[in-house]
Amino acid sequence: MISANDLSPAELAALLHFHADAGVEWLLEEEAIDRFAEFEAMKAARRPAATQAQQQQPPAGERQTPPRPNAAARPAPAERAASGPQPAIPDGEAVQQARFVAETARSLAELKTAIEAFNGCNLKHSARSTIFASGDVESGIMVIGSAPSAEDDREGAPFSGKSGQLFDKMLAAIGLTRSTVLLTQVIPWRPPGNRAPSAAEMDICRPFIERQIALAEPKAILLLGNFSARFFFGENDTIHGLRGRWKEIAVADCVIPAIASLHPQDLLTAPVNKRLAWNDLLAFQAKLKSLSLLRN
Repeated sequence: MISANDLSPAELAALLHFHADAGVEWLLEEEAIDRFAEFEAMKAARRPAATQAQQQQPPAGERQTPPRPNAAARPAPAERAASGPQPAIPDGEAVQQARFVAETARSLAELKTAIEAFNGCNLKHSARSTIFASGDVESGIMVIGSAPSAEDDREGAPFSGKSGQLFDKMLAAIGLTRSTVLLTQVIPWRPPGNRAPSAAEMDICRPFIERQIALAEPKAILLLGNFSARFFFGENDTIHGLRGRWKEIAVADCVIPAIASLHPQDLLTAPVNKRLAWNDLLAFQAKLKSLSLLRN
């Protein structure tokens, strides 16, 4: 086996990129462990104990059936349930805590700190990073993606990796950059395996994204991806049915115009849909100009 110490920086970087593209995200051990040898050693250690136990058993005719424990000796159902793994906070209580945490934050900086300290959502325990709003909060322009990808989780920023590179090109095409908009995600933590968040996870995370919008006070919002559009529009149609039409999002005391389009990852998977996204971007650009948020 080739040691990492024998590789040049370029070779090591190429190896790490290879593992990342293959889906490897965590290195659990610094040195390889032969699990098969461990298992064989474990079996060998158990054989003498099993032989000794058999020798100590009485003949078949002399064996007695152990008495069955009475009902009083059995653990109560609540005690049996407590002995197994339990969620740290019930979903309903977690939602209430999330609302309290969000409402008490008076700035985006306070909200970021509060979300990073919040432990009521199971998604946080499997994620590496907490993805929060970044960019220009004074721009009046907000772009909201769905949930962090593996690249976002590694980099700690929304729209990272190849989809992020395409996203930068999409912004540049209508005269914007990452530094001139406010970027965030509906869900601050990456769901394991990039699965869709559950209904309970969505309810827990809703106060956080709504508070981000309330504190930022954007004048126009671009939603990217099927999940993001469904989350805010409250509809079950696909992104192809939800995109390209201006709707209104009501958050706190604000009503904000929003338009949905395809996520950059969708465009990498199906490049033929870039023309649809381009039409959505032109509509978003026209709205920004009408609101004096973008120079002509």
